[in-house]
Amino acid sequence: MINRVVEAALDHLACPYEAQVNVLLTDNAAIAEINRDYREIDRPTDVLSFPMMAFETPGDLAFLEEAPAEDYFDPDTGELLLGDIIISVEKVIEQAELYGHSRQRELGFLVAHSMLHLFGFDHMEEDERLIMEEKQREIMDLTGLKR
Repeated sequence: MINRVVEAALDHLACPYEAQVNVLLTDNAAIAEINRDYREIDRPTDVLSFPMMAFETPGDLAFLEEAPAEDYFDPDTGELLLGDIIISVEKVIEQAELYGHSRQRELGFLVAHSMLHLFGFDHMEEDERLIMEEKQREIMDLTGLKR
């Protein structure tokens, strides 16, 4: 299911490359430690995203055409290195119950959300949030994981 959402996100964002995404499923204690170490927030969270690229325009991979391949592509596989996703399984269970949907749907949503972060999307400003929410919905629709 994680692979299905990753593939749907790559397709939806028209990524022209084979890509590599690392996904770690963990618990609240471990994600709280990572959250504290990398974001200085001392509590568990549902998902963390660690993108490998900085985007001028979210989702626009055109800059890769002129970038040194070794900066963004795995030398062994040729895959685009998108980044890492870390998900608390405990939060998946908790939030699925809280929001009244399946654990699969919650996990899929967190993967879709995180994939957008790996492509440079954010939700700090209202206009960014609206764009990101629409793209999340579209990815979820592609996977059949609707509300």
